[in-house]
Amino acid sequence: MVTRRAFLRSAGIVPATLIPGAIPQALSAIRGVTGAPQEIARDERFWLEVQQAFSVDRSLINLNSGGVSPSPTIVQEAMKGHLDYSNEAPVYTMWRILGPQREGVRQRIARAFGCEDEEIALVRNSSEGLQICQLGIDLEPGDEVLTTTQDYGRMITTFKQRERREGIRLVQFPVPIPAEDPAEIVRLFESNITPRTRVILMCHMINITGQILPVKGVVQMARRHGIPVIVDGAHTFAHFDFTHADLDCDYYATSLHKWLLAPHGTGMLYVRRDKIGGLWPLMAAPEGMDEDIRKYEEIGTHPAANYIAIAEALTFHQGIGAKRKEERLRYLRNYWAERLLTHDRVRLHTSLKPEFSCGIGTVQIKGVDTEDVRTYLWEAHRIIATSIKHAEFEGLRVTPNVFTTLEELDRFVDAMEHIIKHGIPAAEDT
Repeated sequence: MVTRRAFLRSAGIVPATLIPGAIPQALSAIRGVTGAPQEIARDERFWLEVQQAFSVDRSLINLNSGGVSPSPTIVQEAMKGHLDYSNEAPVYTMWRILGPQREGVRQRIARAFGCEDEEIALVRNSSEGLQICQLGIDLEPGDEVLTTTQDYGRMITTFKQRERREGIRLVQFPVPIPAEDPAEIVRLFESNITPRTRVILMCHMINITGQILPVKGVVQMARRHGIPVIVDGAHTFAHFDFTHADLDCDYYATSLHKWLLAPHGTGMLYVRRDKIGGLWPLMAAPEGMDEDIRKYEEIGTHPAANYIAIAEALTFHQGIGAKRKEERLRYLRNYWAERLLTHDRVRLHTSLKPEFSCGIGTVQIKGVDTEDVRTYLWEAHRIIATSIKHAEFEGLRVTPNVFTTLEELDRFVDAMEHIIKHGIPAAEDT
């Protein structure tokens, strides 16, 4: 009897991830490499093999992987394979076969984050995970929520809606750019606490600058005041090497389609086990699930394929090595930033000290509008980057990833140096 898998394989259309041993084979060229992570970060032979794992368009230079990253081909094929299987008879194949496999993914994510399985919910993105926390904590009119002026716009909008709808008050304060004194950040949070402060929202890494904030210090300070802290980890999980023990927080959410390189529309929410019962889900769940982390996954019918393929992304990440990846991302950031900083008109809004930043950098050419820089880079050089226009600063956010080559960064720097020396050419010249 010819099985479905054997037939598909004979036709040449079986995803690589459905063939036993595919991931070890895909990483075979790098798994035997030894050396300190900082040394391997500069080993282009090692990273050439990683780069070949992606199907990215090399006619473009994608320096906005921080928004949403491409997945390795092996992850894409896994998701496609699971989706094909789902469509054979969804009420059976998707709900009864693939659905339960989420539990294995939950266990692996929990292990990577350093927490219990029953503290991890699989959600669609960091915004959903954070809004579960932001909207699930009971607040009364006049209660205050504290955050910075540099937190993510969607999360600020969420509390502003509660402000309009329920009469709470959102309090914001600025932080230094860059911020290189953790004690000062903790002091700023504490000095803005009032008798009405009920919740603190803070970024682990600020998305517009790449600034890493001292989460553990703020969490432990706030705990002494009896105030919970919601941690926005959208840009940190699988970006640099840490676990929950380094944060000690009660609530944390991240997107897995950024730095873990998982399928688009996947994220993770952590809620400390003894806090689950007191945090309402975003969509209604039965009373019997009050203490169950899965109540945050009660969103109606949704695809299983995306979530099951998180497993391949996590294996790919672990095959590279978390510390190696961290050092590579930091090396890529420094590679372009240090060259541009040799020019007097360049200002970097991101610390180069490793404890305060990693792969993200935000750069400004003084005297040139950042949106004009972004437009020129795209129209003249097909370079994708993000312009940041904030009340306190502006700059171009640059986020390479492990698929980025040094040649691509050289082309980016060349284009920026052209702007520095000659300005942005008129439209007819480009």
